[in-house]
Amino acid sequence: MVMVMSSNVKNQAETPQSFLAQWHEDVYCVFGRDPAAHSVLEILLTYSGVHAVLMHRVSHRLWKANWKLSARLLSTVAKMFTNVEIHPGATIGRRLFIDHALGVVIGETTEIGNDVTLYHGVTLGGTTWNKEKRHPTLGNNVLVGAGAKILGAITLGNNVRVGANSVVVKDVPPCCTVVGIPGRIIQSKGTQIQNRHGIDLDHHLIPDPVGKAISCLIERIDELEARQIGSSKVTHDDNCNSCEAETVCAPKKESPVKLAARI
Repeated sequence: MVMVMSSNVKNQAETPQSFLAQWHEDVYCVFGRDPAAHSVLEILLTYSGVHAVLMHRVSHRLWKANWKLSARLLSTVAKMFTNVEIHPGATIGRRLFIDHALGVVIGETTEIGNDVTLYHGVTLGGTTWNKEKRHPTLGNNVLVGAGAKILGAITLGNNVRVGANSVVVKDVPPCCTVVGIPGRIIQSKGTQIQNRHGIDLDHHLIPDPVGKAISCLIERIDELEARQIGSSKVTHDDNCNSCEAETVCAPKKESPVKLAARI
């Protein structure tokens, strides 16, 4: 499954396109994913994430043409100006958007599908020094929250959402939400994409398993305390009834005066 997914992403990402067509999509996709964008000129001048992706389009073609050093030099210059490090060997699909673009790292053998959104602090890193596939594969419409780390030659299926600051080290099936350290699947949304544009940016609408567990524990404690109070009250009433019965039914002792008169 991983190999099939990887080849599909690679084929989609490497569909022949001109520079102008790629750059046009990379710029205009911002309007659908960032309400702060007002004009094309603003995006071209101020969006460092867009700058990083545009420069990668050039460095990747240099890399594929075996101009390795030139590709690395260009990617290094891009990193200096954008604070985004994308290895020229990484395969990136259409309309990648890196929002805020601070501290993003994308490794050499990473493969990214179409319409992927990354937030600041995201790392798509490797877990081995061997010269092999060692970085993640992301499907289409994947969204990765701020500070998340996706490590190793794993595959995230289409429409996956990764919560902020999560560390994902295992494969994630399509249409799922994964959070935590290590990342665990907490929600499966099915195959239907809720957004009509095919991009789901509601990465804040995720369950809170820790909060839910704590809430359940609090409810259970309240229930047990109520039972304990009820049980204590019943026991206290039984003891009081016992005392009253003994007081009423116990034989009365005659006073010493009556005893002396009787004698």
